[in-house]
Amino acid sequence: MEQNTYDSIVVGAGIAGLTSATYLARAGQKVLLIEKNKEVGGLVNTFTRDGFQFEAGVRALENAGVIFPMLKDLGIELDFVESPVSLGIENEIIHIKDIYSLKDYQQMLTRLFPEDKDEICNLMVIIRKVMKHMDVLYGIENPAFKDLKTDTSYLCKQLLPWLPKFLLTMGKINGMNMPVEDYLKRLLSNDSLRDMVAQHFFKNTPTFFALSYFSLYLDYFYPKGGVGRLAEALHDKFLRYGGAFAMQTSVISIDAGKRQVVDNKGLSYNYNHMVWAADLKTFYQQTNTDKLQAKIARAFEKKKAPLLASRGGDSVFSLYLQIDEPLHSFRQIANGHFFYIPSAKGLGNTHWGELKTMLHNWADTSRQDIYNWLDKFTALNTYEISIPGLKDELQVPPGKTGMIVSLLSDYDLFKQIKEDGWYDDFKKALEDRMIRVLNNSIYPMLANKLIKQFSFTPLGIKERVGSSEGAITGWSFQEQIPVMHKIQYSDRSTHTPIPNIFQAGQWAFSPAGVPMSILTGKLAADNILKRARRY
Repeated sequence: MEQNTYDSIVVGAGIAGLTSATYLARAGQKVLLIEKNKEVGGLVNTFTRDGFQFEAGVRALENAGVIFPMLKDLGIELDFVESPVSLGIENEIIHIKDIYSLKDYQQMLTRLFPEDKDEICNLMVIIRKVMKHMDVLYGIENPAFKDLKTDTSYLCKQLLPWLPKFLLTMGKINGMNMPVEDYLKRLLSNDSLRDMVAQHFFKNTPTFFALSYFSLYLDYFYPKGGVGRLAEALHDKFLRYGGAFAMQTSVISIDAGKRQVVDNKGLSYNYNHMVWAADLKTFYQQTNTDKLQAKIARAFEKKKAPLLASRGGDSVFSLYLQIDEPLHSFRQIANGHFFYIPSAKGLGNTHWGELKTMLHNWADTSRQDIYNWLDKFTALNTYEISIPGLKDELQVPPGKTGMIVSLLSDYDLFKQIKEDGWYDDFKKALEDRMIRVLNNSIYPMLANKLIKQFSFTPLGIKERVGSSEGAITGWSFQEQIPVMHKIQYSDRSTHTPIPNIFQAGQWAFSPAGVPMSILTGKLAADNILKRARRY
């Protein structure tokens, strides 16, 4: 085999690409993994700044019947700690410990909205049903990481009894596929109460996915050393299996007929199979199908048009804080993973409606109009707060605290402001408002003890990860999703119109996340190995 010819090339060393590449290398294939950054993991990454360790994207992990079986199958050992979650609205805070904490959640909402007591009770009944569905959905180790030919105990005692329950549960889940906002309108008459539930999620998030979050909170865990340890462990395993890496390298063209890719350094590589684990729009933009069979080329073009017309999902703005205050002060308030809403009034139309109007009428919108909107946006929003040191004290210098504060954000707003030349001013204005809101509500010690602040915008996500519109979970829920995205068809979600090219990761499935990225990465590798055996 020529030096630049590979059994498989995997593009993108996020968690999906790392999974695919590692399994292909373990099977004895000659594999090249291409990554545009100088580090692996994509948004599953931990970085250090002035002795403080922070997460670049994902704040904690959930097993979902996938991560632990994958680690066991690959012989990877990591140390984990639980990552308990707190929920807060104004001065009300609950700590989620187990399923019985749902009662605490109900009581918190009832104290804030006493006139809606009966509707809150009905909502809790539905969330309990969703939690039972989740127990079924992730009730066993995923069979993709099992050898069903040799593990007859798993096959007979776990998988076969589980399958009928799974199929029944999927029918119920599909019946809750409408946008969560529409579903909640049937249950909750109070607009502010609906916001307390719905504004945790991306616009038009499917109801089941949204209401399953209480189950997911119970499943969160954190690798000692940060979530990036997961990506680093896969990277190390891939290298031990003899895989080759091309870091700080971008694919700029793909000739699907010649089975060849060209990178930004002018080097070309030939492949028998490929896994595309990067931005899917980029794949369709860069791929030349001239030398393919006419039937395959037509199928590719038919898929390409609606996919390029589709929009990536919502993004986030993340604020990073270095604080001269010991962890103990923050531990007394909430856990290291904390969802907090400073006002029970709710965002209402502030995020989606008012912002859309401003963007549509941008020429008539002044900076002061935007700052006035930003005041409401930050005062009424839901904040996801992560304090790595409360999960692993080695993540911060002694006596100090590092904090990550995130909120859902719009790529187009940041893009427009950057084009207008006041991007840095806007970032600083948003940072300062977030700090002020938290200082005046839940963390009164914050402003006076602040050492340093910096932030990561949707434009930064697009630059780092390459995802269209800076999306972090794949496709927008506000329009038809252009890829196979139902969980029962996970295997099919890895196929592209080109038979020897597969896709994996957040852009192949929605709603996505680390478990689905790992699963689709494994399934893409399995499909390649099946094809290789046939030939």
